[in-house]
Amino acid sequence: MSGHSHWATIKRKKSASDAKRGQLYTKLAREIALAAREGGGDPETNFRLRLAVDKARSQNMPKDSIERAIKRGTGENKEGAAFEQIYYEGYAPHGVALMIECVTENRNRTVAEVRHILNRVGGTMGEAGSVSWQFSRKAYFSFPLGKHSFDRIFEIAVDGGADDCTESDGNVEIIAPVESFKIISDLLRKEGIQPEEAQLRMIPNQEIELDLEKTMQVMRAIETVEELDDVQSVYSTLRITEEAAAALEAA
Repeated sequence: MSGHSHWATIKRKKSASDAKRGQLYTKLAREIALAAREGGGDPETNFRLRLAVDKARSQNMPKDSIERAIKRGTGENKEGAAFEQIYYEGYAPHGVALMIECVTENRNRTVAEVRHILNRVGGTMGEAGSVSWQFSRKAYFSFPLGKHSFDRIFEIAVDGGADDCTESDGNVEIIAPVESFKIISDLLRKEGIQPEEAQLRMIPNQEIELDLEKTMQVMRAIETVEELDDVQSVYSTLRITEEAAAALEAA
């Protein structure tokens, strides 16, 4: 399992507490509302909404909360302002580049909070375009191999147009062009595979490897940024080693 995948698994486990789960549900509800606003409230015809709902169900989000988020997105529920998706760019300590994905109903509040947190953890906010060139937008899938044959999964990935399909320590990762996202997702579903992660994400073109102490410092800084309610995901150029992921899990 790659360090990034290992770290994602650890973070999901750490989200099990009631307080963390409440914050997770808030983020999931925003993701669902945004998807419903952009593509309609039917998960069968709105692929992005289907993924958001599947993700929410995998985290045991209550059905009525999911339905309420969909209605907020479609405008049936007028509660609150409309959400929008924004990316902010910046740096963590030690020159690690960050792409910070936010969903918010108040841009001014969000940018102020992100800037404040970055300054607090020893990072800096960047101008638009200062960091984004270091990343490529890709389709990303991650799931346990389980009873499935890796040869069969590799075949599915190739048929779907993937750039890469790897297996390590019983975990599979697939990286593909954005346009292959729905194709691969549908092929995996037909095979009976429900990915733990299935999303469009920013993949670094090159990664920075630091020593363990500096890596831990950056990982903690990223976790602090992720704790903001408006932040959905933080992507970085940090190479996360198995040693660093295990150290964070033990912390």
